[in-house]
Amino acid sequence: MKDIRRPAHQRSRDPGRLAFLLLVVAVMLGLSGGTSTAAADDMAEPTRSTVTVPARAMDAVAAMQPGWNLGNTLDAIPDEDSWGNGQTTKATFEKIAADGFRSVRIPVTWSDHQSATAPYTIDATYMVRVQQFVNWAQDSGLYVVLNVHHDSWQWVSKITSDHDNVMARFDSTWKQIAAVFRDEPRSLLFEGINEPQFENATEAEKTKYLNELQVSFHSIVRSSGGANTNRILSLTTPFGSGDQAYLDELYKTITSLNDRQLMAQVHYYSWYPFSVNVAGGTHYDDVAQKDLEDSFAAMHRTFVAKGVPLYIGEYGLLEYPNHFRPSRVERGEALKYYEHVGYGARRYGITTALWDPFAYLNRDSLEWRDPALMAWIKSPWTTRSGTASFDKVFVPKSGPITDKSLTLNLNGTRFQGVWQGSTKLAAGRDYTVSGTKLTFTAKALTRLVGDRSYGVNSTLRARFTSGLPWNIDIVTNDVPVLSDATGTADAFTVPTRYRGNDLATVHATYADGTNAGPTDWTPFQEFNKAFSPDYPNGTIILTPEFLETLRDGEPATLVFHFYSGGTVTYHVTKSGGSITGTTS
Repeated sequence: MKDIRRPAHQRSRDPGRLAFLLLVVAVMLGLSGGTSTAAADDMAEPTRSTVTVPARAMDAVAAMQPGWNLGNTLDAIPDEDSWGNGQTTKATFEKIAADGFRSVRIPVTWSDHQSATAPYTIDATYMVRVQQFVNWAQDSGLYVVLNVHHDSWQWVSKITSDHDNVMARFDSTWKQIAAVFRDEPRSLLFEGINEPQFENATEAEKTKYLNELQVSFHSIVRSSGGANTNRILSLTTPFGSGDQAYLDELYKTITSLNDRQLMAQVHYYSWYPFSVNVAGGTHYDDVAQKDLEDSFAAMHRTFVAKGVPLYIGEYGLLEYPNHFRPSRVERGEALKYYEHVGYGARRYGITTALWDPFAYLNRDSLEWRDPALMAWIKSPWTTRSGTASFDKVFVPKSGPITDKSLTLNLNGTRFQGVWQGSTKLAAGRDYTVSGTKLTFTAKALTRLVGDRSYGVNSTLRARFTSGLPWNIDIVTNDVPVLSDATGTADAFTVPTRYRGNDLATVHATYADGTNAGPTDWTPFQEFNKAFSPDYPNGTIILTPEFLETLRDGEPATLVFHFYSGGTVTYHVTKSGGSITGTTS
């Protein structure tokens, strides 16, 4: 990739100038104690970014696609390395730029680096660190979105009961940020508040308070002079929600400001039951797909079609990928979601930013933790990939092997065939295709499962005329076997012989038909919240959160569902602090 960073001779710093700037900020805001010279001396001169920013906000935001979030870093509480990501370096931004991202959102939580009482002074050393990130990112050729992040729930949410103090602190925060960054190029964007929320507020009050915050943010930045008079500013909805009523209110706010350099922002983590695997949301099915299509279409209709750029400042799946617990979303189903997001962004003219708390990029090695997953995230930036109804074909451990079928999702491509490694399977002999129905013959499956050991015996690749191949595992399985067990409400596991199966969900009810478990609005409990598979140790964990909700002395019937389609029924009874589990 072409090196678009500024030459070293263009990166001069003027500590005296920045010291003077910070002193001006201090005097302007009436900040006590002034600004330390040491901190000011470390301050970087405004970046001479090599990014050529189009004049129209619509074009500039389009040029930011695709984007990435430096999550759980400057937004971590209380410090940068508190949530496990260590200290960020310039190489982080260079890596992101080299891998094709064009923008980075830098979430910043200011609370622990700011006085909690007037005049709400931001620590100068912390401000230096924030500007260092902004400079590094722009030096790397990236657009930057800088915001006020977890402050939204730490103190901004209290505006309902402490209005004047919250507004004073919010205004002071943005006056300081605006003053320090006033001369940065327009490749730096400001985001007023992340996922705003308001304690005990009615819908009408949410609208009123958010409008007040965003109008004040806009006024402060615009009146601060310099490049801030024409900087692109991001306004959002309550919680970053894409609900139509919130989108409409945000559009009203944006149009009332009569400013062509504004963009709308929402966040998108898919249809909630699929994103966390609850209420039977085990697949990226028609309902989950429709949620994305409807959401993106509404964003386009409300904003993009009317000339207001739309930025999905965060997208992903909630707690996916999780490198410390079993994945609550099945891998192939997750890949379908990411492919759809990339395509939807292109189709509807929306700019997206992947939320990465640590799950995608290893901040120590600067390597992607799962390169194959990243390939699926990146591929739809330019093309589409075909998929199938699932990424596994299950073959029974014993008994006759029969033909097995999947449905192809062509996504505008054409099917080219199936490969095992470098060997192409023979159409007609190993598989047949009728419309979108791909069928593997019994003869081919017999060869592919070999000695029929439990688990994945072979991996095939279905190829299409564009995009990535779709992996299909050929899996030998049998109905799992669960065993009786005893334990306590603090620690209870179900002995499980998985026999080539992956756990999908659990359906939990009492004899009267009511739901059992912490998620009482559905019998299908939440993955990793109520239950979790422990494949290495051959158990299913029922969490204390699930067990403590059980009715004393009343058996709960659990039906465990597996991705093979198999189910196993189990009964759990709580008696005081003791738990008994039985298969009968």
